Amino acid sequence: MKLILLTGAAVLIGAVAVILVLAAFKPDAFTVQRSLAINASPDRIFPFINDYGKWPEWSPYETKDPQMKRTLSTVTAGRGATYAWEGDSDVGAGNMAIVDSAPPSHVAIKLNVLKPISASNDVTFTLARQGGVTNVTWAMQGKVPYFAKIIHVFFDMDKMVGGDMEAGLAKLKAVAEKG
Repeated sequence: MKLILLTGAAVLIGAVAVILVLAAFKPDAFTVQRSLAINASPDRIFPFINDYGKWPEWSPYETKDPQMKRTLSTVTAGRGATYAWEGDSDVGAGNMAIVDSAPPSHVAIKLNVLKPISASNDVTFTLARQGGVTNVTWAMQGKVPYFAKIIHVFFDMDKMVGGDMEAGLAKLKAVAEKG
């Protein structure tokens, strides 16, 4: 019995050591990015991104928890606009603020997630007219402290966030091309 317990403890210690070593080799930062061509002008698309009051029309996070509590600042668009949320385990809790807005080509957002895991990331939306379409790029970058690197051993940020970005861009395309 002691041999089984000692063997089990050694295996557990070995597994933890492997995870810690793998985490040490994870990058110190991450970027997740998706782009989509939308058949609308940047002037038509930009207000949907730059105004938190319009996010329910396209953001993939708005429908994940219908009971989610949302708090928007008095000014909902442009630099200084803020949006806070608190929801179930699918959406967590946090806040975001537009820190830069250059109509109709660029919106930069500071994203602070408080739950389920605390994180502070930078989000950018870039709109570039090319021919008859506008290429919209949604990107998120952030630092990865060692604790988060351990999580990244098991979860891939690109897979976790990329699908939401794709869904959001598809909804944005539908809304922008409608009018």
